[in-house]
Amino acid sequence: MLPEATSYVDLAARFVWQVPERYNIGVDICDKWADADPERTAIIAISEDGRREVVSFADLKALSNRIANLLVRDGGHRGDRIAVLLPQAIETAATHIAALKMGAIAIPLFMLFGDEALAYRLGNSGTRAVVTNAEGAAKLARIRDQLPELASIYTIDGAAPGASDLHAELAGQSEAFTPVDTLADDPAIIIYTSGTTGQPKGALHAQRVLLGHLPGVEMSHDLFPAPGDRIWTPADWAWIGGLLDVLMPALHHGITVVACRFRKFTAEAAFDLIAREKIRNAFLPPTALKMMRAYGEPPADLRLDMRTVASGGETLGAELVEWGRRVFGVTINEFYGQTECNMIVSSCARLMPARPGIMGRAVPGHDLAIVDSTGTPVPDGQQGNIGVRRPDPVMFLGYWNNPEATQAKFAGEYLLTGDMGVRDADGWLRFIGRDDDVITSAGYRIGPGEIEDCLIGHPAVAMAGVVGKPDPARTEIVKAYVVLADGHAPSQALARELQDFVKSRLAAHEYPREIAFVDALPMTTTGKIIRKDLRARAAQETGQSESHR
Repeated sequence: MLPEATSYVDLAARFVWQVPERYNIGVDICDKWADADPERTAIIAISEDGRREVVSFADLKALSNRIANLLVRDGGHRGDRIAVLLPQAIETAATHIAALKMGAIAIPLFMLFGDEALAYRLGNSGTRAVVTNAEGAAKLARIRDQLPELASIYTIDGAAPGASDLHAELAGQSEAFTPVDTLADDPAIIIYTSGTTGQPKGALHAQRVLLGHLPGVEMSHDLFPAPGDRIWTPADWAWIGGLLDVLMPALHHGITVVACRFRKFTAEAAFDLIAREKIRNAFLPPTALKMMRAYGEPPADLRLDMRTVASGGETLGAELVEWGRRVFGVTINEFYGQTECNMIVSSCARLMPARPGIMGRAVPGHDLAIVDSTGTPVPDGQQGNIGVRRPDPVMFLGYWNNPEATQAKFAGEYLLTGDMGVRDADGWLRFIGRDDDVITSAGYRIGPGEIEDCLIGHPAVAMAGVVGKPDPARTEIVKAYVVLADGHAPSQALARELQDFVKSRLAAHEYPREIAFVDALPMTTTGKIIRKDLRARAAQETGQSESHR
């Protein structure tokens, strides 16, 4: 989608959206290549026991067509919701493709969801069929009586109580299937996103959502694709970062995707996989990068040949960017978006120098502004809500069965991300934090991300989470929860050292007046710090037994 360019200004000036009236993701990412270059490798799947399976686009088309025929045989129709409760696997990709070619609505679900989380999402969406494994089937068996619309469960591990053996059922299905002729604006995917209050909301996306993602993916991977590219992410395909930032865009371009989701992520395993599978491109969430950095330098005999590394979810600091240059030999490109409107800001080392702590510029095709609560743009340099002007190909259709929440997401012409930011005169955007993450202290508004980045620049700090703690004199004080690196122990002296470290590098009003040393931070499944949990903890604290002023 992005044209060749020598600068960001040139790129933005030459970009034009190419969204056809009729479009189907499944046809685009699978059948298109299966017909044009059937033996091209689509996916290399690495199982937990190390088995390696190579799947061509022809294989993927045949498998997805058989799944689509099975779903139709068992009563599936256009518009039905088809859930995929699987880790990264060939069947995961094939089921999504099958549902999309049927004109159904695919629902990615995370394997670590508990019974209540699954029951809510499946019930709220009215899901008709689920493709899962033995672990998922056991969870579904416990909640099946709460899901009257759930007609079929298939497992990739053989039959289970209340579930059919997917591969046995596929044995008699045809490898031929005629995809539904869908409009680009027809519904295609529901991804549930948790807000700060209430039940999760199902962000309903149209078929065009993939086309809307492409410019941001291409920009964050230095004008992806290039000859020899091969991509991987540890992010689960149940989330927008794995599914629509990696799997589907790569398949759209005919680029091989390595499927390997570690049950427990370790830096050693990640380095080994990148070297062994000759991975050239990776989306590595900040938490993964921080864990890899804490591990130290990879072994000298491990040959890494990366072309691009992209990261999003939390702002990267100068320390991580410099580490990435040293270890990967590339500048890590930051990008920004959210489930409802993703990949809308990015940096691109090929076209412009990185600015650590600043997430990038608007991806061509997306009209962004910093706006107030009414959707009115504010002047450059002034803090406000990051807004995206509608319509936009990557923007969601709305929240599933929740028109009130959909309406509340918009103000005037803009979708309000709920994230605070600042734009400078050259269009660079700095992320301040979620609206409810911003700390108000003695009249200052302080973003936690910059302080967290500063703290992890200290050799004693592995990870840090920063929030505002209620304070009668200052409204809030800055409080940091710190996970120490190996070989370092909590002490009052270290706490004072960290405070001085921040004070000398940022500003006197930004240093953490309290520091708590903790074993771990609350994290989302996509690797973001759950600051609302830290804020709740800070609000409940009454003594100073675990803190140091």
